[in-house]
Amino acid sequence: MSDNRPVAIVTGASRGIGFAVAEKLAKAGYDLAICATREETVNAAADKLLAHGGQVSAHVVNVTDADAVKTFIQAVVKQFSRLDVLVNNAGITKDGLAMRMKADDWKAVIDTNLSSVFYASQAALKPMMKARVGRIINISSVVASMGNPGQLNYCASKGGIDAMTRSLAKEVGSRNITVNAIAPGFIATDMTADLGKDAHASLTSQIPLGRLGNPEDIAAAVLFLASDSGAYITGQVLHINGGMYM
Repeated sequence: MSDNRPVAIVTGASRGIGFAVAEKLAKAGYDLAICATREETVNAAADKLLAHGGQVSAHVVNVTDADAVKTFIQAVVKQFSRLDVLVNNAGITKDGLAMRMKADDWKAVIDTNLSSVFYASQAALKPMMKARVGRIINISSVVASMGNPGQLNYCASKGGIDAMTRSLAKEVGSRNITVNAIAPGFIATDMTADLGKDAHASLTSQIPLGRLGNPEDIAAAVLFLASDSGAYITGQVLHINGGMYM
């Protein structure tokens, strides 16, 4: 039981933006359910999050499997007896130019990044509608709006998230459920840490603020949208990119 603490689910929470979001929510007094694809990484993340005093439930979930996602969310609701916030963060990249992109690479990215958001949101709606309150927050990307060569599948998946966000917001607003997306720009994560000095300089040259964002920048926005302060915001895509796209 959650002892009336709010409960949040964060998918893809073992590292990067997902972990930062989970940690921000934990520090703000949320009990958490997190998922990832590898047991050792999701358990390690859960151990770190437990230091903030709340309950943390760790799960290994294939987010491309609709039944697995439904089972996961039902288990969380049964454990905590409530679900206040769903953060759809799980995502992958399989980059390549359109002419040479394999069908499997297209499908894997669409299934992981886009279909999973539908599966999780659909499963979360039942307890949220029953409670007549809820927050669904989807992690999109700046490239959904500006495009990016070599990322046709990724851009399409994130553009789909933006459209789904607006449509779902209209469907469930009458039940006091808000649905929003956050579109990060270039964020300093494990992936960008592996870039060379020249590539890093090229990225930052495109950003008016002159630096990459931090995962905490995204996490702070998630917490705002999840809070009472964000109660009258729905159907929006919040761009956090240092001015890279306006």
